[in-house]
Amino acid sequence: MNKFWQWVKNEAGAERTLHLNGPIAEETWWGDEVTPKAFKDDLLAGSGPVTVWINSPGGDVFAGSQIYNMLREYGLNYPVTVKIDGIAASAASVIAMAGGRVCMSPVSCMFIHNPATFAVGDSAEMVRVKQMLDAVKDAIINAYELKSGQSRVTISHMMDDETMMDARKAVELKFADEMLYSAPPAAEPEPVTNRGFMFSQAAVMNSLAARMQKDKTARPAPAGTPISALDKRLALIKN
Repeated sequence: MNKFWQWVKNEAGAERTLHLNGPIAEETWWGDEVTPKAFKDDLLAGSGPVTVWINSPGGDVFAGSQIYNMLREYGLNYPVTVKIDGIAASAASVIAMAGGRVCMSPVSCMFIHNPATFAVGDSAEMVRVKQMLDAVKDAIINAYELKSGQSRVTISHMMDDETMMDARKAVELKFADEMLYSAPPAAEPEPVTNRGFMFSQAAVMNSLAARMQKDKTARPAPAGTPISALDKRLALIKN
């Protein structure tokens, strides 16, 4: 099977490096997805510190949750460092939370959003699906909360807004610990608040709608003669 992850062979007992590049799946369809069972076999095939490089759009939330648990368990015995070199989105962002230390390239991003699924059925089935998605969201929030220390309400709103964070913003909000390749901080570092980038799709759409409404209400009345004046003139002509 062509797995999207790759172990870099190091000397016995030395730090191991793992690259996660591609989608995450519960089962393999094309031969290039990771499955939790295969991942566990490879993870436990060695020992020592592990660095996990992530560049993944995400995928199956339950598979991602299992891999998160495997790395957390492994981290009880050996250090686990996560480094994001492209994007850690969706389920991949959950996996990133398993790192004892999470580092991001200055050109990388982290993307978090609500879980989603496809469903077919009657209204009762739709209610059950919503309850399931709400439970999954709560579980995902647990991982983000443990790492970042942000409140559950804040994280929930960020997921509602489908939030994309660059490295600075992720470090500022404590979803990550460090931006890679950055210069050492000065003796009195400048505040990092608002220096990072955070894109909220919902916020952008709401802002656009508000701007359109403002432009509509602020638009001046068209030039010309009011209809009431025209009516009076027509009445005079008829008389």
